Amino acid sequence: MYTLRLIFKNAMRHKLRTSLTILGLVVAIFSFGLLQTVVDAWYAGAEGASNTTLVTRNKTSLVFPLPLSYQARIRAVPGVSGVGFANWFQGTYKDPKNFFAQFAISGESYLNIYPDYLLPQEQRADFLKDRKGCIVGRKLADQYGFKVGDTIPLKGTIYPGNWELTVRGIYDGRQSTTNTATLFFHWDYVNETMKKVAPRRANQIGVYVVQIDQPENAAGISAAVDKEFANSLAETLTETEKAFQLGFVSMSEAIVVAIRVVSFVVIVIIGAVMANTMAMSARERLGEYATLKALGFGPGFLALMIFGESLLLAAFGAAIGIAVLFPFATVLGKVMGTMFPVFEVSRLTVLQQVLAALVIGAVAAIAPTIRAVRINIVDGLRSIG
Repeated sequence: MYTLRLIFKNAMRHKLRTSLTILGLVVAIFSFGLLQTVVDAWYAGAEGASNTTLVTRNKTSLVFPLPLSYQARIRAVPGVSGVGFANWFQGTYKDPKNFFAQFAISGESYLNIYPDYLLPQEQRADFLKDRKGCIVGRKLADQYGFKVGDTIPLKGTIYPGNWELTVRGIYDGRQSTTNTATLFFHWDYVNETMKKVAPRRANQIGVYVVQIDQPENAAGISAAVDKEFANSLAETLTETEKAFQLGFVSMSEAIVVAIRVVSFVVIVIIGAVMANTMAMSARERLGEYATLKALGFGPGFLALMIFGESLLLAAFGAAIGIAVLFPFATVLGKVMGTMFPVFEVSRLTVLQQVLAALVIGAVAAIAPTIRAVRINIVDGLRSIG
């Protein structure tokens, strides 16, 4: 207890210096955590992907569709327990700036594959009965004020025209990482319209989502599905849902790498600042260290004093930085809305922040400790700081 009090008093000798050092640590640990949270948000879709779901798309490119007739043939592949499909819609709501994900889906077969979308049975039934009905995620509903019964007008881009959808349900996520910033409506509604205005675009599917019995059979089933359509006019590429999501992330991989690099550069910079602070403190106390050595205190005690002070400052900075990060991330997640459907601070990020603070504190104390331990008693007593 006495040693802890002494370490605390040493840390508070220069209150301004200590305060500025802790402030720098707060900013660094906070920034590191925020940047890591942004990276996690980028990968949220892939990390939340089911290991029993495959995605089948056109082998040439995602922009090319697949025939509706493929559904029955995929369902017949051994190991497949369910098949649904979805088309990216990309309509605008009132203003082009109001961007959020919209998918025209196969209805019940699609919802059965994603049990993490929690929808009351009554609302689910209403949605399935209404050809022009839609369901929206809780985050999307909160952002735009959607309520059950509201009409959502969308102006189509990929599918031209004005589309009116009625909100029949609002779904929640089974987990906090479940995407609740998406609108789903019936593909039949789109297909019926396409049959009238653009017959060649009717009965076309963007991607098939395939549910399998055993995740360890994913590679074999994927190969079997693709073999079924080999040498056809629309060959397929089947992969796990996680691999499919990572394909989108890879398009902006340079940005993700840059964010990661910046987050670690921030830690290196504050580590250098912290090391300079501890070096200044140790240089001012050389006479005191020499006196302690003359009184019989060994190198271990001196190291404990210096490392203790450095780790104490790092701990204060980390604690405040982590505490500030959580409410800030919550507010920022609401501000960004559907840009990042999942934006929350993970346990891994907090652990990384704590480890970063410990490394900063430990590394910053190494050089001052070596100097204090090696100081000659006579030279130290002559020192005036």
